[in-house]
Parts: sequence; C-alpha cells; structure tokens
Amino acid sequence: MSDDWDKVTVLRKKAPKASQLKSEGAVNQAIRSGVAVETQQKFNAGTNKQHVVTKNTAKLDGEHDELKHAKVSLDVGKLIQQGRQAKNLSQKDLATKINEKPQIIQEYESGKAIPNNVVLGKVEKIIGMKLRGKDKGQPLFAGPKK
Repeated sequence: MSDDWDKVTVLRKKAPKASQLKSEGAVNQAIRSGVAVETQQKFNAGTNKQHVVTKNTAKLDGEHDELKHAKVSLDVGKLIQQGRQAKNLSQKDLATKINEKPQIIQEYESGKAIPNNVVLGKVEKIIGMKLRGKDKGQPLFAGPKK
C-alpha cells in the first residue's frame, strides 16, 4: 500500500490540433513570442467550385435559341383561361382541383410553363376542353364517333 503514495501523477494539456494552430489567435501569439510564422491565403479554398469549363457548358453558352425548352403556346394558355372562367373557377380553385400549385396554372396561362402532359390532362378533365392535338378548344367529350 505504500507504493500508491510514491507514485506521482503529472497532468498535462493535450498538444494543440492542427486547426487550433492555424487559428488567428494562435498565429498572433506565435508572432508576439518571436517565432517565425509563414501564412498563406489560398484562393477559393474550401469552396466547392468547378474549375474546368466543360465542352457542354461552353456549347450551351454559345447557342442561345436551339437548346431552350419548348414553352406552352399562348393559345393553350388562353384556352385554359377561357375554360376556367366558363366554369367560374379561379386559378387557385383549378390548381386545388388538379392537386398543383396556383403558380403552375399562372405559368400555363401566361405561356411560360414547360408543357407536361399529366398536368394538361388534368386541366382538360376539369375544364372539359381539349388542349392538345389538332382539335384544340373542342369539347373533351363530343359524343360517339361516326
């Protein structure tokens, strides 16, 4: 039991981590103590930017008109608006009935939306008017064909 009293325990702080050595306070303390310190600021360090311009990006930048998505034509937007008003629906009401956001209906009516056949099909059913094909504007259910 006398061995326990003879042991000496030395408590030390852990060595600082590399990130702590690079902190502004550690650098300032090293400068004050007279240690030679070299600091470098790296350009775009820690950012997730792509440094190389790929060929596809350059090609997209060069061609403005050919690679754009087709938008809904204004006549389809007017048909949606006319059919909606004939049923006394607001844009919000129509959007609620087809489970979409009101902004989608607004984009379709203004001709800014990229056509989606699922959305157009839902709108056709609600307003009862064809929006696609050669017979746009005709009633959706005209009766039996001859």
